[in-house]
Amino acid sequence: MQQLYSDDGIAVCVKPVGLDSEGEVPAELKQQLGGEIYPVHRLDKNVGGVMVYARTKQAAAALSKVIQDGQMVKEYVAVVHGTPPESGDWEDLLFKDSRKNKVFVVKRERVGVKKARLEFTRLSAGERSLVRIRLHTGRSHQIRVQFASRGYPLVGDHKYGSRDEAAAPLLFSCCLRFPWKGRERIFEVLPEWAQ
Repeated sequence: MQQLYSDDGIAVCVKPVGLDSEGEVPAELKQQLGGEIYPVHRLDKNVGGVMVYARTKQAAAALSKVIQDGQMVKEYVAVVHGTPPESGDWEDLLFKDSRKNKVFVVKRERVGVKKARLEFTRLSAGERSLVRIRLHTGRSHQIRVQFASRGYPLVGDHKYGSRDEAAAPLLFSCCLRFPWKGRERIFEVLPEWAQ
């Protein structure tokens, strides 16, 4: 597994598609680095990309606070069907049906409904378009649902309307930006399909 950075408190890596971010990735990092590894955020198993893990309980608490305070900027790239607008700032109400492990956009607030916001820029246009997304909230399946609900399902996302042959959604966590040890850290990697 590709490591981008590590010190006594954190480890930043590129999670491969197909590994569980809360179990298999920490186990792999433990093998590579030794010591304990604490997950502080997650990525779906079928999504790859840049992730940060804590190496101590103190670092886990510090990173959790950074996330809670909205200081961790998460950006993604995705390939969607169709041509979305050049840019956008989308806010929706999302409801997760845990039995079906599926998320839906709903019209009004009620128990279990959470606000979701993302901004995006379209990088290429056509039958398939490349978009770069900044998440403001980290809801389950958020990017996938917000694009699919507007008629732009992610390529490879068969759960939310894609009918192509791709094995997994073309979605990748490409950039993490957060303060650590007194300065802003930026970690960025693009998948082959987005270069």
